Amino acid sequence: MSKSTTTYAAPWRVWLFFVAISVACLIVIARLFSLQVLQQQSFVARAFENQASTVSDPAPRGIIYDSRGIPLALNQPAFNVVVVPANLPNNLAQVEAIYARLAQQLGMPVTVPGSTPVAPCAPGRGVRDLVEEEAGFKPYDPVKIKCDIPKETALIIRAELPQMPGVDVVVEPVRQYPTGSLTADIIGYLAPIPARTDAPLTYDYYTNLGFLPGRDRIGVAGLEASMQDTLAGQNGSSLVQKDVGGQVLSVLRVETPTVPGLNIQLTIDSRLQAAAEAALRQQIDYVNGYLGHTEVFAGVVIVMNPNNGKVLAMVSWPSFDNNRFARSIDYTYYTQMAGDPTRNIAPDPMYPLLNHAVNVLVPPGSVFKIVTATGVLEEHVIDPARKIMAPGKITIRDAYYPADLGLARDFVCWNPNGLGLMDMVNAIAMSCNVYFYKVGGGYAPDNIVGLGIDRLGKWMKLYGFAQPTGIELPGEAIGFIPSPDWKRITWGESWSTGDTYNAAIGQGYVAVTPMQMIDAYDANINGGWLYKPTLIDKILDGQGNVITQTQPVLLNPQRLPLSQSTLDVTHAGMRQAVVNGTLSGNLNIYGQVGPRIDVPADLHVAGKTGTAEYCDAFAYPRGWCIPGLFPTHAWTLLYAPYEKPEVSVIVFVYHGGEGSLIAAPIAGNILRAYFALKQLDTQPTTGN
Repeated sequence: MSKSTTTYAAPWRVWLFFVAISVACLIVIARLFSLQVLQQQSFVARAFENQASTVSDPAPRGIIYDSRGIPLALNQPAFNVVVVPANLPNNLAQVEAIYARLAQQLGMPVTVPGSTPVAPCAPGRGVRDLVEEEAGFKPYDPVKIKCDIPKETALIIRAELPQMPGVDVVVEPVRQYPTGSLTADIIGYLAPIPARTDAPLTYDYYTNLGFLPGRDRIGVAGLEASMQDTLAGQNGSSLVQKDVGGQVLSVLRVETPTVPGLNIQLTIDSRLQAAAEAALRQQIDYVNGYLGHTEVFAGVVIVMNPNNGKVLAMVSWPSFDNNRFARSIDYTYYTQMAGDPTRNIAPDPMYPLLNHAVNVLVPPGSVFKIVTATGVLEEHVIDPARKIMAPGKITIRDAYYPADLGLARDFVCWNPNGLGLMDMVNAIAMSCNVYFYKVGGGYAPDNIVGLGIDRLGKWMKLYGFAQPTGIELPGEAIGFIPSPDWKRITWGESWSTGDTYNAAIGQGYVAVTPMQMIDAYDANINGGWLYKPTLIDKILDGQGNVITQTQPVLLNPQRLPLSQSTLDVTHAGMRQAVVNGTLSGNLNIYGQVGPRIDVPADLHVAGKTGTAEYCDAFAYPRGWCIPGLFPTHAWTLLYAPYEKPEVSVIVFVYHGGEGSLIAAPIAGNILRAYFALKQLDTQPTTGN
């Protein structure tokens, strides 16, 4: 019997499984081939993107120097401790340990119960408070915990960063103002870029230029604001490689080069600035102390070269310390300096953030009489040699009820006994109100028609009033020229002769800034050229090379239509004011100033005083506005040498009283300092 042989056949299910496994393997192999070979470059690029990112490189801000190269605004490094909430450990105990270590190193609490959100780095908050406040909104943004820490502390914290994930020490440039309050009203200060919800146009403008909100600061006052684009430069950007902790390992390439800001050299001499401020403050202290006044606490001093518009010194007192805003806005201090913005009071000597030289309108009083005198002479209202009787007062009857003496109005001289016969030169020298009433508004008994408000307004415009001077400071007030149409529209009243009388002596509705007033005087002093005042002398690069040299700019394209005879009369009147007029005996200019420095007696000085009555929204609530006894501002303007002017000074003291008594000594001391410094700079240096 023979054996039979049988053949084993695998079930179809086995074959199906084998095929499925084979297909799956092929798919995996194909996918691996695609990922590792075909798409290799793509994934390498994506991996590179994961560890590379673009960072902004802040541009160094330009430095501001005075005319002698003394820095008034510069940069210095500040070490800030920041925490990125998203990079903190997931372990709560580790996070608390980091908070505790930071609090210990920085000398601040971990938490302050009940504290309210304030600006970053502001005191009164704890480490945890600051981090948790931002963690829910911007977990990947660094939160500033403490700013401007000592370098030694920064080095210690940096050494411990591997044990404190999420913590970093960043270096940021911050502004330093070596002269502080002395030049704060000129230099200004910086502030953070406002949020887009607060100022969308400002936010978009600066972010489009590459500025980063929260890091970069912009100028908001003074030259820091007006010269922002020049000083700021252009932020750059770089592609950098980072590790998993976000630390920069290397710079891969520069995408946009960083352009440093340009430096600015000013026309201001900080020595003269200090002398001017000292003269103003000493006189204010003297008035408040020795003379018993207690409300004199504000004033302005401006020193200029009348031949080119350069501002050599500008003091607005009281001032503020802009170093308090250099790292962050000190809101408590800012509120004290700025006051209540809802009150809209100007001028207010309690608001040091106002630059009273350019931001505030005030009545000019008798320093304005040079403008009236110019118009009277050029319009041939009266022969300057003609003598007019100037009694203690003149009376103007109501035009509509001339027989009703009860409606008549008296216009008085500062001297109740009158000044007697006055020609134009003596009227300027003695600041004779009655003379200027008559020639300004007319006086029928003397057969004088008068200049009139329309022609006076014409000359005010020629002298630059009611328009900005163009000085490089923000918020400049433009002044005001009254007119009959304005009064009719505003007050529903007709213009009167009395209104013209007031305007002719710089009172009534006339309003100017001290900067406008000295600029107008300079146009008379230099023979008719109205210059744009400037604080900028040069624009420099980082190596000190001159990029731009400021050239004199005329506000009026042509010389003012002033005849030589008019200039001779006005200049003679201002010279006579010093010789035997309102300025005689009130100036302390001559004599020895220091070793080998002596202001000679043959230095001839000219000028004009002013005492301006006022009643503004600051004075009225204090009960100062008593009819017939209104408070007064003190003014004085001087220039020298008389024969060939090279310097002019204007002094304004808010609520200061008589210009000849209060403002004149200040102006005299400043001229004394100017010529003393000039001698000092021209003396040869000797070695030992």
